Amino acid sequence: MKVVILAGGYGTRLSEETDIKPKPMVEIGGKPILWHIMKHYSQCGFNEFIILLGYKGYSIKEYFANYVLYQSNITMHLSNGKIEVHDNFSEPWVVTLLDTGIDTMTGGRIKRASDYIGGAPFLLTYGDGVSDVDVREVVQFHQQQKTLVTITAVQPEGRFGSLDITGHKVERFVEKPQGDGHWVNGGFMVCEPTVLEHIQGDASVFEQDALDKLAQSGQMAAFKHHGFWKCMDTLRDKQHLNAMWNANTAKWKTWD
Repeated sequence: MKVVILAGGYGTRLSEETDIKPKPMVEIGGKPILWHIMKHYSQCGFNEFIILLGYKGYSIKEYFANYVLYQSNITMHLSNGKIEVHDNFSEPWVVTLLDTGIDTMTGGRIKRASDYIGGAPFLLTYGDGVSDVDVREVVQFHQQQKTLVTITAVQPEGRFGSLDITGHKVERFVEKPQGDGHWVNGGFMVCEPTVLEHIQGDASVFEQDALDKLAQSGQMAAFKHHGFWKCMDTLRDKQHLNAMWNANTAKWKTWD
């Protein structure tokens, strides 16, 4: 299966970083979060990617155009421009970088990738969320459900601590409990190719249009993931993920 990654949004809530780069290129542990997402999929055996570009998409193109140089030791012959690559540490990835328009909505971006998806089931996720979900299990679950789309449902941690109060006394204090009983779409989706038929055009918001209609018609399944999931939506989220990486507690690091 090909992995389609939405990487074209403006990332306005992380403007401290996204004024100069798209959100998927914001770094965690010295690597773009996009790289972390791709490493996770690769660990699960999926190595062919279609990255849907928009805002500052050229920086993502430049990153992959120079990926081998970033990852390897090189010798440069300045007289003739020859470059020797030593000990290539790059990944076994096939990466398609697809310009899908600056202001195109999520559904429109996916629709524009139709020719590259090739009429086969595909994986779909966002360029700002990391998890330790086993994507192979999500695929297997999807095949059993026989729906047009399966989303990975997660319960994000709460923003604030929780208090159990009896009278005027606190009986229990929980620092940032895991969610409030509600499940949200954490990405890491599996889609049948006919999902593309439910997207009208560039102005279509995938979540509000296609996914809502598919849910109402009984064509959406939810794989409940009880493990780690984190979306990098704000500077605080970025700092949290970097702190985990630096402390060697990055639960999304499923690779060696």
